[in-house]
Amino acid sequence: MNKLKFTKDKGSDFYKELNERIEHYFATKNIPKTGNEIMVFKIIMYFSLDILFFGLMITSNSILGFYTFYLLMGLSILLTAFNISHDASHGVAVKNKFWNKVLFSLSFNLQGNNAYVWGKNHTESHHLYTNVEGSDIDVLNNPLLRMTSSQPLKPFHKYQYLYAPVLSLLYSINWFFIREFLMLFRKSSRTITINMPIIEVVKLILFKLIYIGYMFILPLYLLPFGFYHVLLVFILNHFMVSIIFTSVLGVSHLSDFVEHPIPDKDGRLSISWPTLQMCTSVDYYANSTFLNWTLGGFNAHAMHHILPNISHVHYLNILPIFIETANKHGVNYMNMSYSQAYKAYYRFLYKMGHQQTLTPLKYEG
Repeated sequence: MNKLKFTKDKGSDFYKELNERIEHYFATKNIPKTGNEIMVFKIIMYFSLDILFFGLMITSNSILGFYTFYLLMGLSILLTAFNISHDASHGVAVKNKFWNKVLFSLSFNLQGNNAYVWGKNHTESHHLYTNVEGSDIDVLNNPLLRMTSSQPLKPFHKYQYLYAPVLSLLYSINWFFIREFLMLFRKSSRTITINMPIIEVVKLILFKLIYIGYMFILPLYLLPFGFYHVLLVFILNHFMVSIIFTSVLGVSHLSDFVEHPIPDKDGRLSISWPTLQMCTSVDYYANSTFLNWTLGGFNAHAMHHILPNISHVHYLNILPIFIETANKHGVNYMNMSYSQAYKAYYRFLYKMGHQQTLTPLKYEG
């Protein structure tokens, strides 16, 4: 991973004052930045729903019930990841460091994915160097999709805005069966490589086997619906998870409003770290109580990137401080409707498939 240097700008002053005001808010309220009683309720609720829907699925006596409860379980597990895993990966789901690790490992590994690799690279790569190729692990060098101007423009890319929705169906299946194994052999489409300790390799394989066990083998063994129904609902669940996951997160950093900054030959960006976060992240309906509860604050992605040490349960209360401080310092904050963000995502795919370089649109809030 290429480590970068930043340049002081107006975003630096914005970040300084924002932190002072946020510290004052929490000190005045005498509350921690980590999860509160709302988070405790969400932890109990989402894990309970996971167990409930699994129990109903594994005891189903009809095809309709089996499909319904299987997909509801898949949805519940995904929402557990949004609401619990993500905060826990940043150490802010609860106050206790040990229990954050337990919550993160439990909720992430039981999805069949490796918590260590995702957590480490999410915080040490994506959050530090958002959208910078060669430094942000979430920037892809996908052979089928062109995502940055530095990647070669090929004739078939002009159709990527049409076939991208089909590819997005495979996101979860690719992550589970292919992506992490390719990382082991340094064949990943990620633009930077990773090192995985042996113990994590063992855990990666073990938890994938456990996932296959409770999501496929156990229903196949205990229920009378047969191999093809179990296989079909397994695939449908991954399709559903993929659609929701890419729809929630894809629009946050892939948009014709956001930038993909390029460092100079000395590894220095011409902007500050706070400015990088603000010009590479899009929020949608950031003040929505419903989305905060269901998506765990992923819809307030710019604010999360600037303030990753604060649990999403506080986002609605500190959003006015965030917006006011950004406006005061002339820092552009992109908060739009979901339809605007979604259209910007597909315009981005279209433009990246038709032109060598992309000049981001200026957001007028």
